Amino acid sequence: MQGWRWHEERPEKPRRGRWSSHEVQLLKDWYGLRDNGAIARDLHRTPDAVQKMADVVFREAKRTGPWSAQEVQDLKKYLGASNDEVIAQVLGRDIDEIRQQITELGRLQQHNGRWTRDETNEFRRLYGTRSDDDLALIFGRTVDSVHRLAQRYCLAKDKAYVKKLAGRGATRMPRWSDQELDILRRLYPNTPNLEIAQRLNRSVKSVVSKAHHLDLKKDVERLREMGRENVALRYRSE
Repeated sequence: MQGWRWHEERPEKPRRGRWSSHEVQLLKDWYGLRDNGAIARDLHRTPDAVQKMADVVFREAKRTGPWSAQEVQDLKKYLGASNDEVIAQVLGRDIDEIRQQITELGRLQQHNGRWTRDETNEFRRLYGTRSDDDLALIFGRTVDSVHRLAQRYCLAKDKAYVKKLAGRGATRMPRWSDQELDILRRLYPNTPNLEIAQRLNRSVKSVVSKAHHLDLKKDVERLREMGRENVALRYRSE
């Protein structure tokens, strides 16, 4: 039986029975980076079925001995996205070895390391769903360095991530004043979102969300300029 694919009509009930190779590959790609409920929804399986298949897929002989550079990179990939038990399961390492390696990453943090363009891009991608402590471990920087870079690009944590943090409620930005809304309406069509965020002391996500709520649009020429900037950045990073 073939697995459900994105272009097909979604089944009315969760699928049961044999997993297709397509489904197994998606599980390998997603497990440990997304919660089982989200994986189950996208695969149209039950969370229990997702966990049972993960237990089968990642049932490998435990690795021991020195860590390879690739293993360290894989560890950083899952840091903050999963707990130590899941990371140990995915990487095939004993949980004590996982914790020891995380401790070792903390010893390697730099105080004044320069951020490369690739690191900055990856940082901006991960920032919303990782704690600052985990980001410091992932990028080998201090927490202060993480704070400074986040402030520079006016980054904010995702609301869903904040709600999941133990013992914390959702954080709220101050309500937009009439003056701020006037500035947003005036600047949004022709000004980079980062510049607007810096001027209003808000996150870029907040600026984009409020602009969408107000049905504001970028000027056509500004959209073309953004496209040229993206192409230039892509060529410089190659």
